[in-house]
Amino acid sequence: MTDIWFRTGEATVLAADGQFTDAMPEILIGSVRGPAGQAFASMMGQAAGHTRMFVIRDLNQMVRPATMMTSKVTIPSAAYVELLGGVVQAAIGDAIVDCLAEGILPKDEADELCMIVMVWLDPRCPEDPNLDQKDLYRTNYEAMKIAIERALTGKPTADELIANRKSVKHYALDGVVEY
Repeated sequence: MTDIWFRTGEATVLAADGQFTDAMPEILIGSVRGPAGQAFASMMGQAAGHTRMFVIRDLNQMVRPATMMTSKVTIPSAAYVELLGGVVQAAIGDAIVDCLAEGILPKDEADELCMIVMVWLDPRCPEDPNLDQKDLYRTNYEAMKIAIERALTGKPTADELIANRKSVKHYALDGVVEY
């Protein structure tokens, strides 16, 4: 049985210039027997505009730990669903398997854990005729690996947050708050 009950993590990896492919996964990892497992099971239905799906790497290749993903924004089109359930899902799945292979996720607890991933996919991506799907894959893969590592190591720590309180501010506060 795992002692990982409820861990959270997030990461942002920015797009290449001219792309809308920023990735910002927010994740919950925990025991299938605890609150994370309850939340996971509660997501088994669908919510209008927010498709939920198991993370798979390809047909018949569902990842372990079992992972459910959903979009942070209301899904606007079939083209959006195709990117979300295609490139983005594959990138997240590959990142999870690589975290198992690299020991970031405990392989011996893969069936005792589950994950929920809230995914940012910019609604402009499906309409962008110059969309770089390789960059979409890169940002989601890198961000997912970082989010998992942060969740399992408790990063940033309370001490790190306190230490950088006056040196780091949300980008939306530029010109609003001065430290």
